[in-house]
Amino acid sequence: MTAPERRYVITFGCPDRTGIIARISGFLAEHGGWIVEAAYHTDPDTGWFFTRQVVRADSLPFDAAGLRARFGAVAADLSAESSWQVSDTGERRRAVVLVSKAGHCLYDLLGRVASGELDVDIAAVIGNHESLADITRAHGIPFHHVPFPAGGKEAAFEEVRELVDEHDPHAVVLARFMQILPADLCRDWAGRAINIHHSFLPSFVGAKPYHQAHTRGVKLVGATCHYVTADLDAGPIIDQDVIRVDHGDSVEDMVRKGRDIEKVTLARGLRWHLENRVLVHGNRTVVF
Repeated sequence: MTAPERRYVITFGCPDRTGIIARISGFLAEHGGWIVEAAYHTDPDTGWFFTRQVVRADSLPFDAAGLRARFGAVAADLSAESSWQVSDTGERRRAVVLVSKAGHCLYDLLGRVASGELDVDIAAVIGNHESLADITRAHGIPFHHVPFPAGGKEAAFEEVRELVDEHDPHAVVLARFMQILPADLCRDWAGRAINIHHSFLPSFVGAKPYHQAHTRGVKLVGATCHYVTADLDAGPIIDQDVIRVDHGDSVEDMVRKGRDIEKVTLARGLRWHLENRVLVHGNRTVVF
């Protein structure tokens, strides 16, 4: 199999004005940069401009670090946010997955990685239960069991932090991890921690949301993939999707369909994140 062409990806946002695209393309052309993908968006409500530029690595006379150093002047000239990035597709992406007992999202991610469909190295899986240890290790991935005893959650989260930070992952995936991240982890993993949950929030909160939804006679089951913030389940949304249900579906049918849509939505959101397609501005995202 031929290795994919190495590319550099530039993403940033800045106040909208005339000449932005000319400034970017002029800078790249000056250094021989061959643009193979370009996306733009202007938000009229905030007056903010967003872009994602993809350049052939072999067309430039310097590496990704050199591109970052030189593009910094362009970003400053355009008053770009400090979060502007230059990423290198030649750098392997790493993810750490956090789980509890439900395994559908983990099984799906492991399958996509094993088949080559999702291009990421899962460095470790961390669970507050041991239910998913065997399937993780069957894929050759380390599994770490971190219990969360009553009164001992702070110490447990410190252990989780150490295990995650050891790998410096590009993504921390909460694959139905049923523990609420403390505010300091939300801050330290901002823009990297990704969660998935059913779409019944905030209508059906608490225990047995599918039972509540079934009693109410809902016609859609969905899922939301979002970045984790200290505001529970309210971080910037990366992706959402729905699947129809009807009066003939039992609670079990709704749960099964909900799990299906959670798997797809999480995998898609994670892919977009790893490909640097998601730009966060406040509590909203632009996904190219």
